[in-house]
Amino acid sequence: MALSDPIADFLTRIRNAIKAEHRFVDISWSKIKENIAEILKKKGFVEHYLVQKDENGRGKLRVFLKYKEGRRPAITGLKRVSRPGLRQYVKHNEIPNFFGGLGVPVLSTSTGLLSGNDASERKLGGELLFLIW
Repeated sequence: MALSDPIADFLTRIRNAIKAEHRFVDISWSKIKENIAEILKKKGFVEHYLVQKDENGRGKLRVFLKYKEGRRPAITGLKRVSRPGLRQYVKHNEIPNFFGGLGVPVLSTSTGLLSGNDASERKLGGELLFLIW
């Protein structure tokens, strides 16, 4: 079955795994999902991730979720901003800063996926994919 919005599916699987307090979540692999997992790892929202590919180029992405003391998740919220039916683009000076900088916007730019801070430093705008805090 083809997905119309694989990024929203990725975020929903992570959101559901956190609510169920799972240690990890398995997601079908794609380059963009792997890049999102890398950004989440750099920003401290997930512990790490593994990629398993078969000979056909298909694969599985296993994302290990990060929890703080008392089994509180590092990710407290996810919000998909741009979607297939309504794309949201921002300039480098319009990238949202929320929760006093604790939240991270993720953008798709001409140089690939970047966090909001990285895109601002490089003076790159792009499609605002989602917000995570």
